[in-house]
Amino acid sequence: MRRETRPPFPDRRLLRRRVAAMSTPRWEVVGKPGRKATANAGPAGRKALGEANGGQRAAPASLPLATSETLFELGFEKTKRKQNKEQVPPPSGSQQQKKQNAAKSAKKAPAGELRQKEVKFRTLEEALKALDVSELQKALDQSLSLFPETPSVWLKDLAGYLNYKLQAPESEPTLSQHPHDYPYCLVNKELKSIIKSLLSKAAGALELFFDHCIYTMLQELDKTSGESLHGYRICIQAVLSDKPRVATADLGKYLELLRSHQNRPAKCLTIMWALGQAGFADLMEGLKVWLGIMLPVLGIKSLSPFAITFLDRLLMMHPNLTKGFGMIGPKDFFPLLDFAFMPNNSLSPSLQEQLRQLYPRLKVLAFGAKPETTLHTYFPSFLSRTLPGCSADMRKELLNCLTECLSLDPLSFSVWKQLYVKHLSQSSLLLNHYLETWGQTSKKVRKSLHETVRSFKVTNDELALKGSNNAQDVSACQTACKSLLLKMKTSRFPWPRLALVLLVFTACFLMHDVRTHGSFQASASAQFLRSSGILSVSQQAWSKVSHASVGGYSWLKANVPLYYSHVATALGPNLELAWTKTNATATYISGKCSAQLAWLRDHLPAFIEWLQTHVPDAVLQGAEYLKELLLFLMRNCFLPAVDYVAASLEGLWQRWVASCKGESSWDCLRDQLTNLTLSSWTFLQDTTVAIKDWALAIISGH
Repeated sequence: MRRETRPPFPDRRLLRRRVAAMSTPRWEVVGKPGRKATANAGPAGRKALGEANGGQRAAPASLPLATSETLFELGFEKTKRKQNKEQVPPPSGSQQQKKQNAAKSAKKAPAGELRQKEVKFRTLEEALKALDVSELQKALDQSLSLFPETPSVWLKDLAGYLNYKLQAPESEPTLSQHPHDYPYCLVNKELKSIIKSLLSKAAGALELFFDHCIYTMLQELDKTSGESLHGYRICIQAVLSDKPRVATADLGKYLELLRSHQNRPAKCLTIMWALGQAGFADLMEGLKVWLGIMLPVLGIKSLSPFAITFLDRLLMMHPNLTKGFGMIGPKDFFPLLDFAFMPNNSLSPSLQEQLRQLYPRLKVLAFGAKPETTLHTYFPSFLSRTLPGCSADMRKELLNCLTECLSLDPLSFSVWKQLYVKHLSQSSLLLNHYLETWGQTSKKVRKSLHETVRSFKVTNDELALKGSNNAQDVSACQTACKSLLLKMKTSRFPWPRLALVLLVFTACFLMHDVRTHGSFQASASAQFLRSSGILSVSQQAWSKVSHASVGGYSWLKANVPLYYSHVATALGPNLELAWTKTNATATYISGKCSAQLAWLRDHLPAFIEWLQTHVPDAVLQGAEYLKELLLFLMRNCFLPAVDYVAASLEGLWQRWVASCKGESSWDCLRDQLTNLTLSSWTFLQDTTVAIKDWALAIISGH
């Protein structure tokens, strides 16, 4: 059987010539048909041939040619004649002669009569307004009827029609001056519904259609006076907005295509723009495109600005980074680290600074949802880059990353032990960093670090005995290990533990004493409190406090109703007037703002829906900000306060030891406690009297 194949989409030059031939007015010659008249018989000859194909009698040559309703009927004319070729008898000699004369006259005709200039609009908005959607629907319906089992043909016809009709100037290949969804955002709802309906019917041919759009755009860029590419861009954005995985199905092919056009920046940027549209619908697909296509060309001067700008826009559109966990691994993360912090690389200083601003979010994506199980895989690369000669910013970042690995992933300590001998200079920098930030190190890390440093000390002694070549690095590591071990031994006095032990011991002693003697009055503790005078002082203090409380309560009971009546008499009318004015103002405002309230009531459901779709990301972002705030408060307020309190307690302890002349006797402790209690009570009494005098002065003044 003969397989019927659909010819390729009609050439645009052929379409324009046919449109021009059909739209250009011609004069008829009355009289004998001469050579010139024969030259004008080309269209009539074609019509006669078409009528012969239909089995009808040929019409006279002087009759005008019927125009086609759509542009694509001209493109399909060749296909129709090919399909009917076997059913038509060979043309007669006169018809064949007319056909030859028409071909000759077409060759002799000037180019200005056969070519019709394409209509270009000043802006794309004007082109979209002038687009006849009903004409497009008719053309697509005809394409579906002619090729019902070839969906790729429908899609190519759609792209070709849109690109031919939407001729407007383009700014540059990446459209960086426009929104991310330009030009698809300018398409009206009716045209979008037609495009989406056709894409849903041809779902199995979307990958081929995506390839067709990219390769056709590249071919247009080869032409000196190529057409604008708005139609193909709209089709690409329409496909990737619903099926972003179409772009990432075979990234290796597009990377080879990009490398083959490396000397043509416009083509490379066009490919990168087309593939990057997948990221605006799905963060994971966007990261695939960036890591597979844009990261390999990040060092190229003409392509790097768009790659970094696209990454910035991608991360800005997807603040919820959890959707991209697992995409960036060590092989992708460390080139980014080098580009961001290594000086004198292939990026300009401005681009490097822009990438450095994006680095924290890339770091979160790389470490993933469970850094406590993955950071040990990053530790070797971090350690190998921590060289004494690296820049200050990079060294600071590497040391912070190393300490984060050791604090979150316990396996990083075992990895460090395995790499220690081959990375002595790097390890010395890390050990000295722990010496400088020892106060910020957690207890869990200190315990693991103590065991690791002890093993390093043994290794250092062995290397010193062997007399290795890097003796200077071994000496630096020995010094750092000794300093760390010394700092671990001379830890601070455990005041919280001591206070807890004393509290528990005192409570147990009192319970045992009361249980032994039968009551608190007969216990040894009560006798000690009586003999020392603490019990009498406490009883006096309690009596004074209770007496003052009773007096204050009686004063409030007697004076509060009086003062309330005075306030109600003085301010009651004014408050009632203010309440009346407030009600009147509220009624007036509600009457004047009824239209606004109605608008708010109509649009409130849409706003609530928007909040429901966007609040989760905002909440996560707020949680991150709250976490940073709490960490800041802990580092800058809580920990210094704890240090200050501990230092104060230690100072008090030293004063007590000095006051007792180095003898920690019970009599000295009793005297100190008695003096402290008396001084505290005196201070409390003086403060209470001062507050009472101040309150009486204020009341008497009124």
